[in-house]
Amino acid sequence: MRKKLIAEFLGTYFLVFAGTGAIVINALTNSLTHVGIAFTFGLVVMASIYTFGHVSGAHFNPAVTIGFFIHGDLTKREAASYILIQLIGAVAASATLYGLFGNIASLGSTLPRGSWEQSFILEFILTFFLMMVILGSAIHGKAVKSFAGIAIGATVGLEAMFAGPICGASMNPARSIGPAIISGTTHSLWIYIVATILGASCAALLYRILHEN
Repeated sequence: MRKKLIAEFLGTYFLVFAGTGAIVINALTNSLTHVGIAFTFGLVVMASIYTFGHVSGAHFNPAVTIGFFIHGDLTKREAASYILIQLIGAVAASATLYGLFGNIASLGSTLPRGSWEQSFILEFILTFFLMMVILGSAIHGKAVKSFAGIAIGATVGLEAMFAGPICGASMNPARSIGPAIISGTTHSLWIYIVATILGASCAALLYRILHEN
């Protein structure tokens, strides 16, 4: 279990460090653009899955961990341990960025561009689809699991590409909690916790209906 938690810490740390770091650096230099930021998120997820997937399952996301718990792949204790270490990794990554650059762009915090309802629904749908891709590409018996990292990373990049400018395309409570806590930008944080967990949970429940009953 120790190795799994170390892998989850490192994977979540690098996800938040690179992904939100791209937002911070773009705010400073205008060199990445929104497309570059979306690619960064997708690529770091893909790389981390291939690096740590064989150790911990490469969740790096409390909503995904809850989805796997609902699917029956984790015990309550395992899920709680995963979530705690993911949150620690995300906060550590944001603290590193704060130390390097200061509180630039709220450290990449996810914030609604329009109404909270709009971002809530978007985050629910995005996380639902992401969880379905994860289960279908990495768990299903007929899946070609060697391509799971590409499918999941591409999904993250795609969803960040089109929805990022509106809702932030978090799909991950840890990714939102880390920057929000360190930057002090917490007023909309609940959206990115509740909507993402609901999206992943509904996907896990539907997946069980579609494939196992």
